[in-house]
Amino acid sequence: MSHKPRRLGVVMDPIGDIKPAKDSTLAMLLEAQARGWEIRYMEQADLWVKDGHLQARTRGLRVRDAADQWSELDEPRSEPLGSLDVILMRKDPPFDMEYIYTTYLLERAEEAGCLVVNRTGSLRDVSEKAYTMWFADCCPPTLITRSMGEMRAFLADHGSIVVKPLDGMGGRSIFVVRAGDPNSNVIFETITGSGSHFAMAQKYIPEITEGGDKRILIIDGEPYPHALARIPAPGDNRGNLAVGARAEGRDLTERDRWICGRVGPVLKEKGIIFAGLDVIGDYLTEINVTSPTGIRELQKFYGDNIAGLMFDAIEARL
Repeated sequence: MSHKPRRLGVVMDPIGDIKPAKDSTLAMLLEAQARGWEIRYMEQADLWVKDGHLQARTRGLRVRDAADQWSELDEPRSEPLGSLDVILMRKDPPFDMEYIYTTYLLERAEEAGCLVVNRTGSLRDVSEKAYTMWFADCCPPTLITRSMGEMRAFLADHGSIVVKPLDGMGGRSIFVVRAGDPNSNVIFETITGSGSHFAMAQKYIPEITEGGDKRILIIDGEPYPHALARIPAPGDNRGNLAVGARAEGRDLTERDRWICGRVGPVLKEKGIIFAGLDVIGDYLTEINVTSPTGIRELQKFYGDNIAGLMFDAIEARL
């Protein structure tokens, strides 16, 4: 008996602009295609709700694991998104109001019976950097504030801190500030918009220079057993591949597994099927749920089909 192929929608930034060798969304789409799923592609501008019903201009998509011409799109057609089996929400930050409105729209597809990965309400609740405050026992000393005075006091307490905006990605606007730095006040002004928005400060963890910033992938609550360690480039403090950090594969440590054991089950319960934890030394620094990456690099190092593990979890939900 033949059954209809599963239908997968993907909401993402323009696929023509990705870097295919390191794009986790492409890895997911290649896996879906290998499983015989039909893929429907869309960007945020393709979505609309009319009288409460979510519609989209979707385009059939075929993908190739190639350095050029990795995608081929059909002509667009309009369809109700609730008719899809699964939608991957893979739009990159910024996590701004447009992102939040998109999750509200996609929630209409969830209510029509479609599985959205990751769950829309949890994309809003699990606010990447800020969500670490629910796991303070896993994190370095951390401050979230608008107050430049609080930032100054935190710097005085710890001697060396990292400050960053709550909504950034890819290493943008991350500053390391050391006690006595004549630029510290202007950095605190910049990062908080002179006290008009919240920002994060964390105690600086020196292990980043040797051990790097480890990305641990959590699939349906369980950690993939190897981490992607991103070692900052010489003269830089940021463990982000987007700004030139070097990648290495590492086995998870006992402490890594303990952190995953704390965070993983909570994410699973919230319908976060795919997440990326950032760990420096012994400390959790970020919980990434919007469009975490690392699949392609880890698949290269270890040869495992990580996207396959994710789709096993998705199929189990269906």
